[in-house]
Amino acid sequence: MINALRGMKDLTFEESERFVHIVTTAIGISKKYGYSYIETPILEETKLFKRSVGESSDIVGKEMYQFMDKGDNDVCMRPEGTAGVVRSFIQAKLDRRQNEKFKFYYYGPMFRYERPQKGRLREFHQFGCESFGEASVYEDFTIIQMIGDIFKALGIGYTLQINSLGCPTCMPPYRQKLIGFLTECKEELCEDCNRRIDTNPIRVLDCKNEKCQSLLIDSPKLLQNLCNECDSDFKKLKTLLDKSNIAYEVDSNLVRGLDYYSKTAFEFVSNEIGSQSAIAGGGRYDKLVEFLDGKATPAVGFALGIERIMELVKMPKTEREGYYLGVMEEENIDALFPLASKKRVAQKVTVEYEPKKLKAHLKGADKVNARYCAVIGEDEMKNGTIWIKDLVEKEESIINQSDF
Repeated sequence: MINALRGMKDLTFEESERFVHIVTTAIGISKKYGYSYIETPILEETKLFKRSVGESSDIVGKEMYQFMDKGDNDVCMRPEGTAGVVRSFIQAKLDRRQNEKFKFYYYGPMFRYERPQKGRLREFHQFGCESFGEASVYEDFTIIQMIGDIFKALGIGYTLQINSLGCPTCMPPYRQKLIGFLTECKEELCEDCNRRIDTNPIRVLDCKNEKCQSLLIDSPKLLQNLCNECDSDFKKLKTLLDKSNIAYEVDSNLVRGLDYYSKTAFEFVSNEIGSQSAIAGGGRYDKLVEFLDGKATPAVGFALGIERIMELVKMPKTEREGYYLGVMEEENIDALFPLASKKRVAQKVTVEYEPKKLKAHLKGADKVNARYCAVIGEDEMKNGTIWIKDLVEKEESIINQSDF
């Protein structure tokens, strides 16, 4: 027997219904905020992610599904969605339309080769949004507000954590302060943190090692080293959240796992899914378009992990809908299809091909959760009628097939 690969799984039955409910809910809300759909390829050039996500990140260093294709191209399965959207944005020359604003939503599979565990698969799915051309912190707030609306609609509780990652003005001097601090205690830091001191010291703040975290308590804090603009934007973000009664925590060690973020960074976390507590995250990445050879364009976005929230989602009560059609004699089956075709213009229709007694048809209608069970028996066929039962109101009727 051939099974699915480790860390990859099928979505069927209740899980697939939950998946579709999450995606359709998120799409509906993002459209209300002015976002339109974008689809990017699953397979991209590896250098796209090396340049955007960062070679020092765990994603690029350890987790990418990377290979040479038959044309000797270095390619990989996308590990995240933002870089592909930015590449598409530049390729379509939207970065040259400097006075316009663009908002895109997307969803689909991402791939990272890491140890599978609850809420973390090697093939996983994300829903995300990317906003281009708006530099105002009001857009950062609006994105956070939209995610809150999505989780509210899905019935999910969360804690919002925010931070500022500074900008090219305030980050370099802070980076040097942090390197100085880390160098003094490097012998006590884990192997990954020692490697990051030289490649990307900010990522040390995100280390999950308890000993490293205890050492970082006294580290210099970026929030205390922001330039005037970043400090003003972060204070404004907090004011907007306060006025909207959106609860949040300031986490000075929140850096996200990708190198392209600057200024606002945020995560929505849940204490109901074990160690993998982040259920959505994002922030501002004003330099990424320029980094990928486009014209400088401010941008902000987020992604939420669909698998991580599936168990938390409260599914709406499923109402009976549509029709179940059946016959009691085999020779009458052909009569069902013209009726089904007309009903399918506006209704869900299930056709049972096997002739059965009425009681069996009623059970069949129950199994597919149909609102109406419609059956043609010998008498109905002779008279050109059809028997119908409303399984909600428990009412029966016989009508002409032409009126059905």
